Amino acid sequence: MENDKLVKILNDLLTKNYDAENGYQEAAGKIELDTLKSYFKEQAEKRYAFGKELKTLVKKYGGTPNEGTSLTADFHRTWIAIKDAFTRGEDALYSECIRGEEAFSTEFGEILMNENIPQDVKDVIRTQKRSADEALSNLKTMQG
Repeated sequence: MENDKLVKILNDLLTKNYDAENGYQEAAGKIELDTLKSYFKEQAEKRYAFGKELKTLVKKYGGTPNEGTSLTADFHRTWIAIKDAFTRGEDALYSECIRGEEAFSTEFGEILMNENIPQDVKDVIRTQKRSADEALSNLKTMQG
């Protein structure tokens, strides 16, 4: 795969990580339920770490890492929906978080199926997908 195409894919994931990190931080600051507050804080920290890994890969493949969140991406809309869910109650909040993690996991899975992605990138994406899948499973368990 050409480095330019790979850098674009990685920067897209990086931007989505920023969106998720900011969304989780905001959610942690607003929620009073201790279980969710802890979950949101943990996920924000994981997304921060994901971002650092992705930045390293972007640089390795000759690119400049994106530095901000998106305003039009689906993930941004997901976090808007999560913020709106605060007014609709706990079940709506769980549902929106689950939807966001499912989207994250699906996108990572699609990237992993691309045969042209270098192995070192796949290794990082696979680890991040596993973490998102675990978070998804935990959310579904917490939702009951």
